[in-house]
Amino acid sequence: MSFERVCGVDDVQVDSPMRVELADQVIALVRDSAGDVFAIGDRCTHGDISLSEGFVEDGTLECWAHGSQFSLCTGWPKSLPAFEPVPVFAVKVEDDAIFIDPTPIYKENN
Repeated sequence: MSFERVCGVDDVQVDSPMRVELADQVIALVRDSAGDVFAIGDRCTHGDISLSEGFVEDGTLECWAHGSQFSLCTGWPKSLPAFEPVPVFAVKVEDDAIFIDPTPIYKENN
């Protein structure tokens, strides 16, 4: 894995998605109230809408346009109308900085 620094931990507000670009990837970065950091593809697979403009709730990121909710852990939609997953990205936090591997991961639906 090839991790690259994208921002400081404090740059990402809790439960408020942030759009970052890394290599040729556009990523929605989320820090939840427990302090965990997630990175998923920023484009809703239903309507090509930016997920970083959506809402964080119960481990999901909801598309503001049509309401599809994507798991922050797996990228799989938890509600319709989307039925295809978005990629997830490996994240690590070191010295108050967030690092992401820009290689997308597609996880099995579970």
